[in-house]
Amino acid sequence: MPLRAPSLWTDRPDDWLTAPPAAEDPTPPAPPPPPAARRRLSHRARRPAAVLLAAAVAGGAYAAGTQSDDPGRTATQAAALPAASGQLAPSKINAIYARAGKSVVSVQVASGRATASGTGFVIDREGTIVTNAHVVGDADTTRVRFDDGDTPVQARVVGTDPSTDLAVLRVDPSQTRDLTPLALADSKKVKVGDAAIAIGYPLGLDRTATAGIVSGLEREIEAPNGFRIDEVIQTDAPINPGNSGGPLLDAQGRVIGVNSQIATSGGGGGSVGIGFAVPSDTVREVVPKLLAGQSIERPWLGVSTARPTGGGTGAVVQSATPGGPAARAQIEPGDVLTVIDGTAIGDPDELAEALERRSAGERVTVGFRRGGSERTVEVTLGTRPASTP
Repeated sequence: MPLRAPSLWTDRPDDWLTAPPAAEDPTPPAPPPPPAARRRLSHRARRPAAVLLAAAVAGGAYAAGTQSDDPGRTATQAAALPAASGQLAPSKINAIYARAGKSVVSVQVASGRATASGTGFVIDREGTIVTNAHVVGDADTTRVRFDDGDTPVQARVVGTDPSTDLAVLRVDPSQTRDLTPLALADSKKVKVGDAAIAIGYPLGLDRTATAGIVSGLEREIEAPNGFRIDEVIQTDAPINPGNSGGPLLDAQGRVIGVNSQIATSGGGGGSVGIGFAVPSDTVREVVPKLLAGQSIERPWLGVSTARPTGGGTGAVVQSATPGGPAARAQIEPGDVLTVIDGTAIGDPDELAEALERRSAGERVTVGFRRGGSERTVEVTLGTRPASTP
């Protein structure tokens, strides 16, 4: 996204350079100078004040003092304004940035002729870096830059999980000066109002820190493959394109989430103070599996659901994927799912939570309403596909 140049004084209308009219002076005018003095002032004394001011601004500085017609005399130059004495008091954000900033890297990817960039962060001394799956995409080459001005080094994509928008990269530790891992916090202990600091590379700029608070918990966002990501952390720390994959830190500099998405207003693509981070507990669960080369299998019922209209409990089936687990068990659109293995289902969120506690291939009992009757069927859960059908 191109950055707009900062506004300059010369953006103002031309009349701002015009000198204001002089106030009337009640004292009588001084007698005219002798003829010799008038000749020395010549036309220079009659030059409009606005022209003199314009020349000073165009030259980049305003020189105070007296002008002289004597070529052997130098005009007096104004001294710079003094700076306030004393050292600024350090803030906690200063300390967090100084400690954590060197662990945050710029991620640069290329796929064919297309290029993109994002952010990542180091989690161990073996060169493991966490970022977003949507940053990596289907990249042919991936490089990371550890500090502003450094030469990027090659990185290998170890694995990606589009369902949580997480990816793991690995660099050769010998290619870097220092690998300082960031600690992963327990995101279940995060509270609304906690400090939140985002470090990343937004809009192609060098490493940048922004700060705010945790403004919401247990949010839900859409993953790159169309499924949902739960337990997401909301923050008002400014996050922009390029921050994706960077850490969201707490007041102790620990990672509480991976910055992933922002809410936008209208057609704009910039931050409006609502950002979302994949929680660190999800990182702690998914990353070891990716490092071990395991395929991450999640249970799948094969339905899309909504809340009942007009109130009530349950999850109304809007569609059932043909050939999917629910469809094979004769569950149809319009059915209201109410129970999974004895656990009551109050809404679609509770249905998703109940399924997440199961495993692909597991057989479960599903209770539902159809018309005015209650029914029960056995369903063998499938494996979530790579993207939503």
